[in-house]
Amino acid sequence: MSIFFLNWIFLLALFPVAFFWLRRAWRIYARQDFSEVALKRGVPPANAERYAPYEMVINLVGGVVMVGVLVAVLGFQALERQDWIAIAGSTLWIKLFASFALSRQAHGLGPKKKASPPEKV
Repeated sequence: MSIFFLNWIFLLALFPVAFFWLRRAWRIYARQDFSEVALKRGVPPANAERYAPYEMVINLVGGVVMVGVLVAVLGFQALERQDWIAIAGSTLWIKLFASFALSRQAHGLGPKKKASPPEKV
């Protein structure tokens, strides 16, 4: 009985996840809002518009897959429990890793270098 409730909780959690990912893709594409592109510690990179198409595609694909899983499970009952959990879980982790990798690429991989003081003449 507890597995049943855990499955429903996981399934219901897909709604806000899909909503936020699709909303983020919409903000990047339609509104040209780059404030949430490749965030590292809550700060976008200096050239966020360069990485915006990649972030938009990552969020769009993840959101569409989640909506597809929701439609397949609730609308058509076309997926077995193990199948939709595997698809949704894999999509969640792949999207998180892809966004993390993009943010590290956008901000640089190494620690920030301090600016050297100006030379005295």
